[in-house]
Amino acid sequence: MTENKMAHSSFLNALLRKKAVMDDVDNIGLKRCLSAFDLTLMGIGAIIGTGIFVLTGVAAATTSGPAVIISFILAGLACAFAALAYAELAASVGGAGSAYGYSYAAFGEFIAWIIGWDLILEYGVATAAVANGWAGYFNNALHAIGLGLPDYLTKGPFAVNAVTGLPDGGIVNLPAFSIIFVLMLMLIVGVKESAKLNTAMVFVKLLAIVIFLSVGIFHINPENWSPFIPFGWFSHDELGKPLGIFAGASVVFFAYVGFDAVSTATAEANKPQRDIPIGILASLIFCTLIYIIVSGVLTGMVSYKELNVSSPVAFGLERVGVSWASALVATGVIAGLTTVMLVLYYALTRILTAMSRDGLVSPFFATVNSKTKTPVKNTVICGLIMAVMAGFIPLNALAELVNIGTLTAFVLVCIGVIVLRYTHPDLPRPFKMPYGIVLSSLGVISCAALIIPLPWQTHLRFVLWLAVGLVIYFLYGIRKSKLRQQP
Repeated sequence: MTENKMAHSSFLNALLRKKAVMDDVDNIGLKRCLSAFDLTLMGIGAIIGTGIFVLTGVAAATTSGPAVIISFILAGLACAFAALAYAELAASVGGAGSAYGYSYAAFGEFIAWIIGWDLILEYGVATAAVANGWAGYFNNALHAIGLGLPDYLTKGPFAVNAVTGLPDGGIVNLPAFSIIFVLMLMLIVGVKESAKLNTAMVFVKLLAIVIFLSVGIFHINPENWSPFIPFGWFSHDELGKPLGIFAGASVVFFAYVGFDAVSTATAEANKPQRDIPIGILASLIFCTLIYIIVSGVLTGMVSYKELNVSSPVAFGLERVGVSWASALVATGVIAGLTTVMLVLYYALTRILTAMSRDGLVSPFFATVNSKTKTPVKNTVICGLIMAVMAGFIPLNALAELVNIGTLTAFVLVCIGVIVLRYTHPDLPRPFKMPYGIVLSSLGVISCAALIIPLPWQTHLRFVLWLAVGLVIYFLYGIRKSKLRQQP
């Protein structure tokens, strides 16, 4: 009996073993070269993409009406709580791996593994899913100049018709497959070079937004804003589908996915305790303001009932007869989605580097190239897997996993602030979340509230993904953990 108790105690200790706060990341071998400005643009690059160019119209047409403006504010508020929590933990706990690293210090190894596995899902599936969206816009641009690809090179073999639900597959989604390889080469060359590409692309899509606002503001018809809240704050249609402002907030939450990727750059930030909080908060504030302004102008230009289209911003400009601006906005969409993929891909490789360094996955993923100072092997493996996903697998259902995975990470980060306030009250906090316990609690509540309405199929798939992760952890990670090797 005593031996059983000792074994049980040893097992629990293994699950709960924690890393020291402010764990040194300089021995990873990555190069410190990113400024607060680089990190802010990285956040903007990750956030402004599908959300502003697609979800503004879709959410207005299907859930919120013109009150999608309020939906963006509510979703942004939930993200703001999480962003403040990320900023405090990045400045005080440090370490590589974003929420994974923070969870390792706050909760111990088992929860850290779960959140790391969760982040792999978030960044990997999101990158492949966005590649599919990018491919659609890219092929439309090719068609516009007479060089469009045939259908069998723009659809994977398992694709189905969105209207009939019948099989409608081709050979491969070649543009989606190819763009992953282009981004792979950029990330292999070096993080600073990738940051320069991101900066250029960010300015292209911001220019597209400026053009839209400059033209659209002169075509606003205030009658399109009436009724402003056609579906109330929360209601249902005849089929039971959620409607209203709160339902819209759950939809547009996708628009904010990515700001947390900034925190994966801790090992490559010049002054991480200062630069990471600035990058997170500045990018989120800027993008929230842009979302509010764009959704207001868009629903003022065109009746919300007409905006359930794949590119509502470009559609709105065409609807008011400004086709030249529509073409420029389409260019901005392609640039915007490129930066989203680049930042999410980067974040995925850095999460794996951190987990590998800790011994929870193979040391293969922690190898850093001595010349480029980037994890080349890691980047290639991730790129091959995501290219196959983007080129051959329809990701509509899997894309919902991005939402639940991100919200779960946000909940745990907010809880992490609360835990460390009690367990490490004297920990130096260069950035301290105001009203930390209160705002962290509000972050837990608001993010958890956005998880609940998600389809049961999404919850099931998420549980299955976590189950696979637990098998890997108990067969490999718990035995190979670097903390286990320490005396």
